[in-house]
Amino acid sequence: MITEFRLPDLGEGLTEAEVVQWLVAPGDSVALNQTLAEVETAKAIVELPSPYEGTVATLHAGAGETVAVGAPLIAFEIEADGSDDEASGTGRADDVKAEPNLVGYGAAPTSAARPARRARRFGGAPRAQDTAVLEAAPHDAAPTPSVDLVVERPRSTPPVRAYAKRLGIDLVLVAAAVGDRLITRSDVDDYAELTSGAALASARPDRLRASAASADPSPGERAREIGVPIRGVRKHTAAAMVESAFTAPHVTVFHTVDVTSTMDLVSSLRDDRSLAGHRIGPLVVVAKAVCLALGRAPELNSRWDEAAGEIVRHGYVDLGIAAATDRGLLVPNIRDAERLTLVELADAVQGLAETAREGRTAPSALAGGTFSISNIGVFGVDAGTPILPPGQSGILAVGAVRRQPWEYRGEIALRQMMTLSLSFDHRVVDGAEGARFLKDVADILEEPGRALLFR
Repeated sequence: MITEFRLPDLGEGLTEAEVVQWLVAPGDSVALNQTLAEVETAKAIVELPSPYEGTVATLHAGAGETVAVGAPLIAFEIEADGSDDEASGTGRADDVKAEPNLVGYGAAPTSAARPARRARRFGGAPRAQDTAVLEAAPHDAAPTPSVDLVVERPRSTPPVRAYAKRLGIDLVLVAAAVGDRLITRSDVDDYAELTSGAALASARPDRLRASAASADPSPGERAREIGVPIRGVRKHTAAAMVESAFTAPHVTVFHTVDVTSTMDLVSSLRDDRSLAGHRIGPLVVVAKAVCLALGRAPELNSRWDEAAGEIVRHGYVDLGIAAATDRGLLVPNIRDAERLTLVELADAVQGLAETAREGRTAPSALAGGTFSISNIGVFGVDAGTPILPPGQSGILAVGAVRRQPWEYRGEIALRQMMTLSLSFDHRVVDGAEGARFLKDVADILEEPGRALLFR
């Protein structure tokens, strides 16, 4: 018999994934848990194991195609159980064999019956809000939902519901257009485009047609343009940055630091044969200084919880290190970084960077994070205004190290200088607290021995 495997939710409410490459082809025999394909989510490349043992019948998507969660991905031909009950069609519902379940993809079903969803019925008269939405919506843009659709909550994921709420779109109307299936983000976008286009066309048809005609580029102009699909890490990063920039009030402060002593320390550690194989560079020293300074500035290691109406202070440091990869910007985290020695921190940073560049970063390593560092100095940049990763209250951009004339012990000397750029959420961190934290980091970099004063 033919059995379809639908794309599961690969973690954190992700709504889609792109097929990077198939490792099987139609006609291949596969074993249970054999890797079928590599798929790219908004955060990482994930190997997808087979939940069945059988023969590949059909691949429903090709490499490079995006598949929505819950959509058919691959079909298997599986040997049916040859029992007499099944052959005669008299098998009982209790005897239905549960489908294999992948670890982390939800609990295995205990019944073949489709789980019933509780209808969300409204007491008394229809809600004024829903009536207003229905009356205001262009009736020629989408079907008018029936009473049955209105009284039952549309099927969607929490991120899609939040996205629709931001756009001011009632998912009841979207459900009426797409039918009884899981509503995706693209469904919301299609409905928003449909309704806005219908409204504009009814209000200004002549002007809209004239504008569309004038905006149509000539074939010669189109030949000079290249369209790059927005997907994967780029799509996720764009959404996260927009959310952060327009949610948290950003403030950035700068401080230029004499890091000559730090560079001397790094040079001496590199010459130490006992530390061969451990790449201890300026970024690692900055990371250690940040962990120490956060112990005296808990505000920078906190997050704003709007729903709970409180500021949550973390008793640990999950340090994010921004990594530029071929897939886009990733910010994997070093768990409990405050507990690591300088050498352990160096190994963690090196392993994190190598894994990110190879595209092997697990989604769990990209989740969370309490404070982040962005090493813009590796590109020869001195300073910038970094945007906070969502859910964090501080991010430090580390500039390039440059030899510059600087006042040193009452004289002008060539010193190795670095500019630090600290962005923080002004809802959580006051200017004085941000300045003190930045000064603590700078003091350690100016004189590494000062780290002995921290705990």
